[in-house]
Amino acid sequence: MTVDPTPTPATTPARSGQVQSLTRALSILNLIADNSPGLSLTAISKALTLAPSTTHRLLTTLQEERFVQYDRDSSRWQIGLQAFVAGNGFLTSRDLATVARPYMRRLMELSGETVNLAILDQESAIYLAQVESREMMRVFSKPGNRVPLHCSGVGKAMLMAMPEHDIRHVIKTRGLPRVTEKTITETDALLKELEKSREQGFALDDEEHAIGLRCAAALVYDEHAEPLASLSISGPTARISEERLRELGRTALELAGEVTAALGGRLPA
Repeated sequence: MTVDPTPTPATTPARSGQVQSLTRALSILNLIADNSPGLSLTAISKALTLAPSTTHRLLTTLQEERFVQYDRDSSRWQIGLQAFVAGNGFLTSRDLATVARPYMRRLMELSGETVNLAILDQESAIYLAQVESREMMRVFSKPGNRVPLHCSGVGKAMLMAMPEHDIRHVIKTRGLPRVTEKTITETDALLKELEKSREQGFALDDEEHAIGLRCAAALVYDEHAEPLASLSISGPTARISEERLRELGRTALELAGEVTAALGGRLPA
């Protein structure tokens, strides 16, 4: 990490000692956070152009509050438990639907089709939010509605992120009921379809849940790179050809990545 040594307003004499100490302590915390193995006192003081005595005083204060910890074996200062607790406050207070809605609106404008946000709940997908298309003919899925995993775009996106034994558990529990003539009802065929979905990064529903409707869905991930929700684009086959369906899948994938970033999540390696 490169730190600009030029004094900022927070480090000039015009600021109070308390504000200056707080700014310096936060700078130390951010620096250590960006260097996961930890840093020595000397490295920290040089990077932030602080006197070693000042650096040590601030570090011990942070240590008392458990924001940093000292590893005697490596003689390095590392991030402490309280930093995780404080950061976790953001994770627990965030509102998935609220954060995602601006991106859902943009996705609707880009595609011209209805956009849905869904989560996994009791081996089915449940819709959290929707931004409707402005077209006369459009898809409507009321928030709170449930759809099967094996034949819906949002559901297949969730399935594609599961290990095979979990997928087989869902199949054993819920079965693969035929909803339309295009619904996949064979386990091997579904596993093959999900493998294809993983390769392209998004799942497709080609009239498998409702005749005349197509859907493309991609995943939103949490801070552990675990699936958090599905973001989908749905519309009538009259406007969504098979070729356009894949284009919408790539668009959904891009916007789902932006939602992931906005939530503080990260994409799988």
